[in-house]
Amino acid sequence: MKIISTTNAPQAIGPYSQGYESGHLIFISGQIPINPINGEIPEGITAQTEQSCKNVGAILECADSNFEKVLKTTCFLHDINDFAAFNEVYAKYFVSKPARSCVAVRDLPKNVLCEIEVIAEK
Repeated sequence: MKIISTTNAPQAIGPYSQGYESGHLIFISGQIPINPINGEIPEGITAQTEQSCKNVGAILECADSNFEKVLKTTCFLHDINDFAAFNEVYAKYFVSKPARSCVAVRDLPKNVLCEIEVIAEK
């Protein structure tokens, strides 16, 4: 097993890693929309989904993988009414249409509107 870590995605805000590689699988911790350069969180579900996807992409790249190798995602939304807007951005990145769960939750870290975690192949 190998820890995945890159400065191109936000550093973990708790006792966990950005991702883990085990065999041919990559497990990416939930990515919230923090800009890794300046620590800012954009406003609105569209911009936040975009940043969360970019963060996932940076970790995939660090692990020598990409969006086409994603097998499963778990997506968390603060408000299920954002589902359509979230899907519009999500679909631009996850074009291979991996298996997915998407649920609304009461709160997310730093009061963000979305979080995306991923399982992918190397």
